[in-house]
Amino acid sequence: MLDPSACGRLRQHSGSAMTFAEESGEASAVVISQGEQMARPGVGRAVALGWQTREEFGLFRSEMAQGSEVAAHFHRTFSESFYLLWGRMELWNGDAWRGVSPGDLAYIPPGGVHGLRITEGPAEVLTLFVPGIPRERFVLELMEIRQSGRQLAPKEWAEFYRRHDQYMV
Repeated sequence: MLDPSACGRLRQHSGSAMTFAEESGEASAVVISQGEQMARPGVGRAVALGWQTREEFGLFRSEMAQGSEVAAHFHRTFSESFYLLWGRMELWNGDAWRGVSPGDLAYIPPGGVHGLRITEGPAEVLTLFVPGIPRERFVLELMEIRQSGRQLAPKEWAEFYRRHDQYMV
């Protein structure tokens, strides 16, 4: 159990008032069936896109082979969380590699340097983006670059990453 007094960086929620369309709430629950989810075999699926969640979050389920790596980077405008379903991975937190086991959650706030590598695979990871930015554009464009064999110059890579709020370190 987490002892909040031991976490100096935890902040108390200020508790802003919420408004609803009616006193009893609103009929706004959404179910996104598997058939509605964008999927790529061997890559994963976009479980929930930002436009489907009122831009509150995006959720991806990724399949990653042993040895897969994501180089160290950070995002300025969104947080990213990884929940490992199976396999083993290591997360670079800007200072050191940390082991991540199935059932572990890694949270990276905006501006937090992170990278990851799959040490035992295959692995399956849920990735949560808050707010629900259109991250699928980054994934689709990156897949197209890799599958086409197109070679980008360093300046083109920098522009690609900047467009998608990904700053390599």
